[in-house]
Amino acid sequence: MEEIASLMQGFAVALTPFNLLLMLVGILLGVIIGVLPGLGGANGVAILLPLTFSMPPTSAIIMLSCIYWGALFGGAITSILFNIPGEPWSVATTFDGHPMAQKGKADEALTAAFTSSFVGAIVAVIVITFLAPLVARFALKFGPPEFFAVQFLTFASFIGMGKGSPFKTLAAMCLGFALAAVGLDNVTGQLRMTFDQEMLLNGFKFLVAVIGLFGIGEILSSMESGLNFSGAHAKIRLDAVLQTWKQMPRLWFTFLRSCIIGCWMGITPGGATPASFMSYGLAKQFSKNGKNFGKGEIEGVVAPETAAHAAGTSALLPMLTLGIPGSPTAAVLLGGLLIWGLQPGPMLFVEQPDFVWGLIASMYLGNVVGLILILTCVPLFAAILRIPFSIIAPIILVICAVGAYTVNNSIFDVWMMVVFGVIGYVFVKLSYPLPPLVLALVLGDMAEGSFRQSMLISQGDLSVFFSNWLVGSIMTLGLILLFWPALRWLITLRRSKPQHA
Repeated sequence: MEEIASLMQGFAVALTPFNLLLMLVGILLGVIIGVLPGLGGANGVAILLPLTFSMPPTSAIIMLSCIYWGALFGGAITSILFNIPGEPWSVATTFDGHPMAQKGKADEALTAAFTSSFVGAIVAVIVITFLAPLVARFALKFGPPEFFAVQFLTFASFIGMGKGSPFKTLAAMCLGFALAAVGLDNVTGQLRMTFDQEMLLNGFKFLVAVIGLFGIGEILSSMESGLNFSGAHAKIRLDAVLQTWKQMPRLWFTFLRSCIIGCWMGITPGGATPASFMSYGLAKQFSKNGKNFGKGEIEGVVAPETAAHAAGTSALLPMLTLGIPGSPTAAVLLGGLLIWGLQPGPMLFVEQPDFVWGLIASMYLGNVVGLILILTCVPLFAAILRIPFSIIAPIILVICAVGAYTVNNSIFDVWMMVVFGVIGYVFVKLSYPLPPLVLALVLGDMAEGSFRQSMLISQGDLSVFFSNWLVGSIMTLGLILLFWPALRWLITLRRSKPQHA
């Protein structure tokens, strides 16, 4: 009941005319960002974050989170109509969504995708509503060792659960730690790695780095590949929407399974992309129509979209309660909170209840508004892809440059944005993951601070990280995940030995 009362208070905050307007603007911008390949939720939020500096933090986070919801919705449009995934997690949607569009069922596929997105997101928001206060109250018992253990677990999970090379993930993370260490040492007050440059006294600005890595890096990659769009026209008919909705109840188990997968992969830093593929694979395995998957099966659209949106939304739970982002977009939003002077973590629920519950209420409203808006405006959003990329790319580059400049009104930041853009481009070309770098850049200072405070408390004794059952269990799990790729390799090697004997 306490959570419901707080949520009602949150709705009173979110339902002001100004916040409702920002919600609508955020969803519109988000859908456009989701529709345009080469951008995406994290990129869009990073590029548009400077626009929110003059707003109250609650209004700013409502607009940015609605950009995120819009981008999640928008990615399905390009996947189904053009066979171009607007977002990485939309790849699985192309498998059955585009064949449905080719059969003249684009409106059914789009309705199924948007409805699934809505269901996945709403279930995740309900989980956040009732689970976040419990996690926050539990986390109030945390000291520096516990916070470092959670941060260590987050870093280790990227290595242990990542799909790519663990060495590349570790290398990207180490670069992020090195960049986070530049500037004034918070503990000793000494300068580190500034190379006598006054501009680096405060370190690299997180926002400049993110705009460069995501915005500029993605645009450079997209320009190289050359994007020529061609696909089906879409118009969603009311009878097709109602007909599709009639089919939804029989897929209740697919919805339930996909929501569970998505929420789990969002709260643990698995991410929306693995969640969508895992959900699609399980749906194909357990469905009566599994043999039709890949040929235009509606269940093949429902499963990945539900899981991706549940994961993308629930990733905000560890960010709000522990200060640990569960996705790249959550990492960008975490940076925004720090810029606005808010400290994510358990105390946020105590010190800023209006902010937290206003944000959670806006998640409910944003998804409802997003579903209505996107069902009525699909032809308009699809028409954006008819604009030549040669026109869109320079506009995005100018927005990135303006965003970087407004952080400190410094041209130095614009040049640093370009440098980070080149790094982002090189990372993409060499198949190095960007999320671990961004995570280390955001959490590097926090993790270092927690570690050094723990060492001061214990007088340099590392056993402080195993001093009680809570911190010990978190650290043990982190160590298992850190060395999981090596353990998996040894197990595979051992199994293959008898075959060669």
